[in-house]
Parts: sequence; structure tokens; C-alpha cells
Amino acid sequence: MTTPVRTSASKAASHGHAPYASFSSYMRARGPVLLRTARSLTANPLDAEDLLQTALTKTYVAWDRIEDHRALDGYVRRALVNTRTSQWRKRKVDEFACDEVPEPLAVHDVDLADRQVLHDAMWRAIGRLPARQRAMVVLRYYEDLSEARTAEVLGVSVGTVKSAVSRALGKLREDPELAPVR
Repeated sequence: MTTPVRTSASKAASHGHAPYASFSSYMRARGPVLLRTARSLTANPLDAEDLLQTALTKTYVAWDRIEDHRALDGYVRRALVNTRTSQWRKRKVDEFACDEVPEPLAVHDVDLADRQVLHDAMWRAIGRLPARQRAMVVLRYYEDLSEARTAEVLGVSVGTVKSAVSRALGKLREDPELAPVR
């Protein structure tokens, strides 16, 4: 008589534990933060949810192979960016050149309500950028990656990052919704 082989998943299931309980815990704990990152990479909240779902699916599939679970956010962020990059590589992106870099905003004595209005207007303006420019602006200024690291993550040259970010900043500078802050 042959005894059935028990895998770690079947052992966990027989003890009342899901095989990936730690994945579920991670997803519940970090989901909102990762969704904000996904939203910053897309123009549509529903697309952001789909993007995050795809990245989390990739993470779930690789869960056993991820050695350092302290680096999970980086793994999921990379999956988000790679998935989004694949999506916009399939589409043509219109780009426009600009001649100036925007001046930094002085936010010394800004009312908190005014700051929130500006924050919301900025995200709407970023959402109107083409996907590729939006991704580069988010990685450079919101994820605080260097030009070289942004280029590496997106699989493009540093020059491409510089020119695309320059064009994106020019579009933001010309955005009518941001006109009151100039």
C-alpha cells in the first residue's frame, strides 16, 4: 500500500491554514500603498486596480521563489512598472518638446486647504500626461528614483528619461488647471 505524499500546501491545509496566508496578510497590509503607486502610473482608477491585480498575481505566482520578503514592495512595484511599460509600449505615444524647466513652487505660508487643492490639481494634470511620461514623472519625482534608475526600470536610455520628463514638465507648466499657482 502506498502512502500519499503530503506537500507543504496539503500540510498547511490540513492544519486549517491557507498555503499563502502570509501573502494574504501582505496584500491586506500593503494593498492601499501599492494601489496609490498603481494609480500614479495610470490615468484611470479602474486601470490602476487592474494593474495592481496583475502585479499581485505575478507576486503570488513567485511567492515561493522570493527569498527576501522584506523586499516585497520593491518586487510588486517592479511588477507594476513592468506591466504598465508593456501596456504602453504597445501604443504610440505623442510627445512634445519644451524649452524651459519649471521654477520650484514656494510653499512657505500656504494654507493646508490650498495645498490639498494644488495636490489634487497636480495629480489630475499628471493623469492627463501620456502614460510613458506619467510613469517617468512618477518614478523620478514621487518614487524619488534617479534618472539612471528610472531608465533602468523602464528599459530606456537616460537621455530618453531626460527628454520625456522635460516634455512632461512643459505640459504640466502649460496645464490650465495649474495656472492659478504660477
